[in-house]
Amino acid sequence: MKTTLSVALALGLIAIPLPTVAIDLQPNDIVAPAPGITAVSVSYINSQNNNFYLNGLAVGGSPNLENNSALFRLGHTYTIAGLPGVTYVQTGAGILSPDGSIASYPGSKGMTDTTIATAIWPYANSTTRTYLGVAAYASLPTGEYSNTKPLNLGTNRYSQALQMGYQRPLMKDMDVAMAVDTTWFGANSQCAATCSSSTNLQLTQKPLYSGQVGPIYRINQTYTVAATYVYSTGAETAFNGVEQNNTVVTQRYFVSAVAYTEMGRFMLQYGNDIATMNGFMESRRIILDRKSTRLNSSHTDISRMPSSA
Repeated sequence: MKTTLSVALALGLIAIPLPTVAIDLQPNDIVAPAPGITAVSVSYINSQNNNFYLNGLAVGGSPNLENNSALFRLGHTYTIAGLPGVTYVQTGAGILSPDGSIASYPGSKGMTDTTIATAIWPYANSTTRTYLGVAAYASLPTGEYSNTKPLNLGTNRYSQALQMGYQRPLMKDMDVAMAVDTTWFGANSQCAATCSSSTNLQLTQKPLYSGQVGPIYRINQTYTVAATYVYSTGAETAFNGVEQNNTVVTQRYFVSAVAYTEMGRFMLQYGNDIATMNGFMESRRIILDRKSTRLNSSHTDISRMPSSA
């Protein structure tokens, strides 16, 4: 008989932490911002995860995990040593809802983890539309977490990431953007239910390595569209030092449409996983984002290379 996700959890064969993903960049995030801009962003994210994979094979049953979150971000741009820079703080709240074959597991509702990010641009040439940016991220364990629940909005651990992005023109109204990033994870010493254990274990995780690339097409001064391909690998977990042989290998895509208006920047994004080796397969991710700015200059937009995971 095919092993279901519920049976695998009961036998302690697998754990089901939230999906580990790359740091997605939105259209023109790699474009260096003008200094003296304060921006407030509000994002709504809906994601659906319908299948669980173990070493490339789908685990039986019909697990369904839906995440609805609202993220709030406050950022400010400046110059440092003559280089463009931006710093932001992001936090939010959400609801994590299990259904299908994992409907018996309690959901999670409350705060998300908080992210602090800073980026600088060692090279920025608006004339040639060529930009090179470097960003650092720190995630703080402020999200809702209980060691008695296998599913949590928060991670109960710190993490750090470094990212480098490059953007240049392909033709008159089209650019190509690419980025690579590495995320390092702190330990979670209160991992019980998430680690398929009745007592607390120490969860550790190897770094996650990701790359993304895609075109950005400017239709006119108001509308821009983009497509992005993302590849991620690494992030194998260990319980009390015992490796779980669950290396992440995920391919996914997302498409974006952006409108720059007098009321701010609006973005609609849709994407999903193409293939995954271990963990949930994300069948849908929808993001609605609105950004408003308060300017100390004549510019009308703020880049935000530091982005949410």
